[in-house]
Amino acid sequence: MALLSKDQIDAADDRQWEDVPVPEWGGDVRVLGMSGTDRNAYQSSLIVIGANGKPQRVNLNDQLAKILARCLVGEDFQRLYTDKEVAALGRKNGAVLDRLADVAKRLSGLNDKATEDAAGNSEAAQSGASTTD
Repeated sequence: MALLSKDQIDAADDRQWEDVPVPEWGGDVRVLGMSGTDRNAYQSSLIVIGANGKPQRVNLNDQLAKILARCLVGEDFQRLYTDKEVAALGRKNGAVLDRLADVAKRLSGLNDKATEDAAGNSEAAQSGASTTD
């Protein structure tokens, strides 16, 4: 196999997506796997940095809504929810969010260990509410 050029890599359409039935909402939604940049931003949103500049803990508040806000897209592949609308999405049925987040994680090559590794501390304890989002 020949080595790819930068132009070939840039032109490759490599993001996967799936239309997923959500009977609780009365239709289907489109879940698009995150880009590397989106995935890093999502993982960073879960980490609380201390005054010393080091990761202190993992913030799991609205974690399902945070990933879905980045992955739920319309027919035009544009995000349905902005980062500022995460809380509204988070108020939806938790079982539905969990089911859709599993699809988003799979399409994005993301698993729980990857989030822990991003925190730099797989022993980080879950904590309560945070003002950092």
